[in-house]
Amino acid sequence: MQRRLKIGVLYSRVRVEEKWIFAAMEKRGIDYERLDDRAISFDLENPEPWRAFDAVLERSISYTSGLYALRLLNSFGVPTVNTAAVAEVCGDKLTTSAMLAKAGVPQPRNVVAFTPEAALEAIEAFGYPVVLKPVVGSWGRLLAKINDRDAAEAVLEHKATLGSVQHSVFYIQEFIKKPGRDIRAIVIGDRVLTAMYRKSEHWITNTARGGEGELCPITPEIEEMCLKATAAVGGGVLAVDLIEHTERGYLVNEINHTMEFHTMQPVSGIDIAGEIVEYTVKAAKSSEIQVW
Repeated sequence: MQRRLKIGVLYSRVRVEEKWIFAAMEKRGIDYERLDDRAISFDLENPEPWRAFDAVLERSISYTSGLYALRLLNSFGVPTVNTAAVAEVCGDKLTTSAMLAKAGVPQPRNVVAFTPEAALEAIEAFGYPVVLKPVVGSWGRLLAKINDRDAAEAVLEHKATLGSVQHSVFYIQEFIKKPGRDIRAIVIGDRVLTAMYRKSEHWITNTARGGEGELCPITPEIEEMCLKATAAVGGGVLAVDLIEHTERGYLVNEINHTMEFHTMQPVSGIDIAGEIVEYTVKAAKSSEIQVW
């Protein structure tokens, strides 16, 4: 008799997405275990308990906790969704931009500096306004639209004073005037599953910041762009954020490896949680998406 697959779901908090994922596991009769990243630990000399899992789906809110858990699981030979390599790229905006640039994927112009003085010089060369982003972060937090030199000097001084590793890298992006929206597409493997417009009068359109969702048709251009972008970062279960530029067309702004979809699922009418579970089961059965 063939052994039943055992799937782990690594999470930080049970949000609506995790509830849907757990329900999708139960609907399919999958043997799964909930792994709270605030409670688990890894014994590096005893990986066997973790090898009981045929795959682990990572849904951690903390980029650091999720990444290190994935690294350890992959080193133990446990397939994960997503892999540590993909999480490492997508969790860092600078690394994502570098991989997109290497693959020739259109994106906003980005410049990186490592001191406030070099950052100010780069901003002045760009011309105002620009957007200053932390290299690690989500939900549209700690973004700053810089409209003039006084604002640039103030924000750069604040970041330098904070002194953390994140704030010592100055990631500068051109400001693109959106048509009151951007696009988020869900890609699972080699399929662009669905997409929605995130609409807002504010320049930050994240639904976590009040943006409203509306179904977006998946055109051949959107599909091609999303698949090229996800291939550039290693593929898996990903959300691609696109900006519509008036002259350059679609640009890839960011790629998220542990995306929320509480707005996307009801807007699209697609069981995104179920699709993620199906992909995770595939990962458990396939050696192609096993290790870092």
